[in-house]
Amino acid sequence: MNEVWPVDVPGERVLVREVRPRDEGPLLRLFEECEDWFLAATGLPSGPGDVQSLFYALPPGADPEAKALLVVERNGEVAGVIDAVRDHPERGAVAVGLFLLAPWARGRGLGRAVSEALLPRFGEPALVTATVPPGWVPGERFLTRLGFTLDGPPEGTAPEWTASAGAAGRGAGAPRRAVLRRAASA
Repeated sequence: MNEVWPVDVPGERVLVREVRPRDEGPLLRLFEECEDWFLAATGLPSGPGDVQSLFYALPPGADPEAKALLVVERNGEVAGVIDAVRDHPERGAVAVGLFLLAPWARGRGLGRAVSEALLPRFGEPALVTATVPPGWVPGERFLTRLGFTLDGPPEGTAPEWTASAGAAGRGAGAPRRAVLRRAASA
């Protein structure tokens, strides 16, 4: 498919596109830059297999063909990565396993602009789910500002799917589930 689409962010050139094999190096750098997120999510910095795990991580029961693995480029530099699955947890929904921006790209409206640009690409889903590491205040704020409702993790449950499968089970608590219910499009 190799679709590329621009995102409207005043004064910046922002593109979202599918991950390509040559993105491995920039994604490794992104994960190193996002040590704060990895520490919140796993208790450890990014590991060597975390980029590769992006290609294989899926929530239980999801169709591998429904996976969308995207990079966000800001002024030609990889600024973020998004891992989402269409038709999960139900038909017409979208589950976001990872929406990660580099620290230098956060707090500028980029995340909101990319989120708003993605919804039409995913067919204007009536339900969007995501997870946020326990106590990860920047992620909680971001999701809340987008209209998500945050739930606490059910007691005694294992962590839900996250795109960083290599991070799963490395010692962090269960992530909080975030749900966005939108009016069905006409």
